[in-house]
Parts: sequence; structure tokens; C-alpha cells
Amino acid sequence: MPNTKTFDTYLKLCSLSVYRGILSRSAIKGYRNLLRASGWAPEEFLSAYGEFLSLLCERSVSDRLAYTITEAALFDENAFTLAAAGGKADKLPEATVCAVKNDYEIIRSLCSLDAEDIISEYEQSHPELKDILAALPRFKQGEPAEEFSSEFDIESLQSFHKRNGCGMFARYKAFVWRDGDIRPVEHPDKISLDDFTGYETQRNKVIENTTAFLENKTCNNCLLYGDMGAGKSSTVKAIGNAFRSKGLRIVEMPKERLMDFPILVDKIAGLPMKFIIFIDDLSFRHQDQSYTSLKAVLEGGLAARPENALIYATSNRRHLVKESWQDRDTDDIHRRDNMQETLSLSDRFGLAVCYSNPAKQEYLDIVHALARSANITMSSEELEAGAERFALGRGGRSPRCAKQYVESLMV
Repeated sequence: MPNTKTFDTYLKLCSLSVYRGILSRSAIKGYRNLLRASGWAPEEFLSAYGEFLSLLCERSVSDRLAYTITEAALFDENAFTLAAAGGKADKLPEATVCAVKNDYEIIRSLCSLDAEDIISEYEQSHPELKDILAALPRFKQGEPAEEFSSEFDIESLQSFHKRNGCGMFARYKAFVWRDGDIRPVEHPDKISLDDFTGYETQRNKVIENTTAFLENKTCNNCLLYGDMGAGKSSTVKAIGNAFRSKGLRIVEMPKERLMDFPILVDKIAGLPMKFIIFIDDLSFRHQDQSYTSLKAVLEGGLAARPENALIYATSNRRHLVKESWQDRDTDDIHRRDNMQETLSLSDRFGLAVCYSNPAKQEYLDIVHALARSANITMSSEELEAGAERFALGRGGRSPRCAKQYVESLMV
């Protein structure tokens, strides 16, 4: 085997322990294969180089390999990053901390080995390939992530993971329950709390409840109910964006999959982050199976909600079960008990916040605020008259209607 810096780096990479999970990342897997190929025949080396460069080009990282490598390490889920995200890295055994430091130095060494080093070393053992090797396009290392730009500092790494979490929960901030697993949302809604006008009282109740949750104080599952387009779902998404740096993540769960709640609980209960399980547009038909599942989740079920999770649900109905007069005209002997059973679900949310459509002036205030943000220059009278006509065509005033009206002016 060759005695070169390239092959020595390959051997070090093979010895990763705590951060061994990064070896499954495609870019690092390709890099590892290239380093190993430095001891192989020319056709194998050139093939490994071409495949690796192709991979970097596909991902648009051919000029920032160092960042790609260190980002993979920052987003890795392992014994250290899990402990660091929970603020418990200082309680890790000394052997684990030593392993983390060793891995850190190996990862930094990967970032210091550039394409010129690899090619020139291979050329020394294969001078007949000088012209071919000289023609190879060079990838560039670029700068590593800030946390890997200096000597090992466990406190800096712990600070990163305490702010951002670990694993896919560091890479992404919003998730959805799909096919029996938690899936990241690649392009989440970027709405922020600063984007809202009006509904301060309602929103502050939800913010206070969320803050208490993050501070391990008394908090409640929350039901946001009321008129369509009043900002219920947007409030939940904005809160997720606002509190991400404090360890909050949102997992949206379709109501028809509420029977999967025990599986979801098993996946998040041991994680150091806090989770809002978001159920949007919640309502049930009479005797819906998912209705019983949610009742058990909220109160009394064996698979109880874990301490690191709250349920936030939105609905256009205060009483979540659709009830008809026929349901009341039942031959059930204990008719009142049957009605109480139907209406009891909403009472199991400790916090219920009502979002009703705004009065005329509140609606116009929202329109004016949105128009200012969009830099729309129009007289107040013309803007308001148009807003009223638009609301009339939409069947009523709402923040959603105001937003759609202002967006129509931007076309």
C-alpha cells in the first residue's frame, strides 16, 4: 500500500467512531472511495475520481467540499450530538469525549486535503499519466462550517447542538408524519410572527403556552378554533419558526393517522428536542375511529403524550364532532350521556383559543398593514373601497381575504 498523505487520510477516515454515521453520506462515501483508490490501478483511480467529481457537481458543491463534510458531521445523530442537544455533553464518559476529539481532528484533516494533493501524489507513482492527470478538473475544498474552523472546542459544539438539535432535526425544522415515519419538509412555510396584524390577544396566549412548554413549566395542549382564514394554522407555523433556535420542532400529523400516535411517541420520546404535534383542520364524523384515538392521546391512554411534546390542533368548529339533529333524536336510553360523549373531546384541550373574523375596521387595518409591507402606493379611500369589494366577492372579511386582496394588487 502507498505511504502517502492521501492514503493516510483514508486510513484515518476508516477509524471514525462516534461520527461513523457520516460515512453513509453520499459525498463522504465517494470521497472515501477516491482516497482508497490512490493505491489502485490507473483505470480504477481515474474512475473513482470521475465518479466523485460527478457527484459533487450534481449537488453543486464542487467548490465547497469542506463545508459539505463538516455539515454532515454537524447534522449527524450520535451519542455526543444527542447529549449535546440535551445540554448533557459534560456528563459523557471521558473515553467518549476523547473519541469525539479524535473524530473532530480526522474530519478537519479531510478538509485540508485538496484535489491537487491527491493528484500530485498519484502522479509520483504513475508519471506516465502526467498529461491525463494534469487535465483532470479540480474540486475545491472551500471553507468548513464555523464549528470546525478551529481547534477542537467541545463547548462550541455543544452550543451548536443545544440551539439546533441533532440528526435530521438539526438539518430541518418542520416535519410531517407519512408512511409510518417522520419525514422532513424540504420547503416549509417561512411565515414569521412579525407578518401578522391583529389577533394579538389570541396569538399571545399560544406564545405564552409555548414558552412555558420550552421552559418546562405548566402548559397545555391547545385548540385554535374559529372562522376560516383567521390565521389559526399560520399562527402554529409561525411559532414553530420563531422558537426553532430554542429546540422546538413541529411534526404535522394527519387526523386520519391518529391511530399511529403510539408509534410517533416512541420515535420522539427519547429525543432532547421539544415537539409540537400539529393536527390541522380537525373535525370528526360521528363514531369516527380517529376520534377515540385522539381522546386517548389527550387524556387517559396507555400511550400517553410524552413530556417533550404538546398537541396543537386547529379547527373551524368549537365542538369537534359534527353533530346532526338525528344524532340527538336517538333511541339511546342515556341520551344525555351520548351527547356528552360526543362533545367531550374539545374539553380535553387545556387551552382553547378562538379566532373569529374581524370587524370591518380590523379588516381594513390588516389591509393597510399588508399594503405598506408590499410597498403599494394607493390612496386610502381607493384601497379600502377595493378591499370591501373584494371581501364581498369572497363572502366575508378575514385576514386571508385581506392577504389575497393585497396580493391581487401586486400582479
